[in-house]
Amino acid sequence: MATSEADGTTPPGLNIHHVDARTLRVLAHPLRIRLLTALREFGPATASKLADRLGESSGATSYHLRQLAAHGFVEDDPELGKGRERWWRAKHAGMAFDRSGDFLRDPDPEVRGAIGVVLHEMATTHAQELNTWLGTMHEWPEEWLRSWDASDFKIRLTPELSLELAEKIHELIESYRGRVPEGTEGSAVVRTHLHVFPRPND
Repeated sequence: MATSEADGTTPPGLNIHHVDARTLRVLAHPLRIRLLTALREFGPATASKLADRLGESSGATSYHLRQLAAHGFVEDDPELGKGRERWWRAKHAGMAFDRSGDFLRDPDPEVRGAIGVVLHEMATTHAQELNTWLGTMHEWPEEWLRSWDASDFKIRLTPELSLELAEKIHELIESYRGRVPEGTEGSAVVRTHLHVFPRPND
């Protein structure tokens, strides 16, 4: 999950990691982003289990997990890490970074490069998740086949109205959080991707 602290769309009450330029550079590695995403999506795991899930070596996942831990993204899970294997869990439900012009136009090219890596990896993950659904949708019950959506819209807006639209969509989504208890029969985790961006007139 990625939210923005610049526009007030960080959901209240959620444990969100507010990323600064220093920690963003640590996160700007495709495997680290994938590891963090997997821990948030599927819960605690060992380096070996994450290696199997992501098709990587356990040496690589172990190294990058330690780097993520050193900068506050993941931590040991004391309830599971009682044997020889070390279990990891994400420390936060999501992350937020400042989308203001000052941050996105940072004079340090390393910071701008890190922002690009994180955002492009996020876009790639969104595309992969949607493609996975499209490739497996036939396996889902009929009621879920009537309940999904993939839409795009073209609306002429000002920057202020674009921000207002994004904030209202965030508020609507958050109004559904917690309404369905964990383990409810027939329920599933629903992924919602939001992309709001301008297009050139020509």
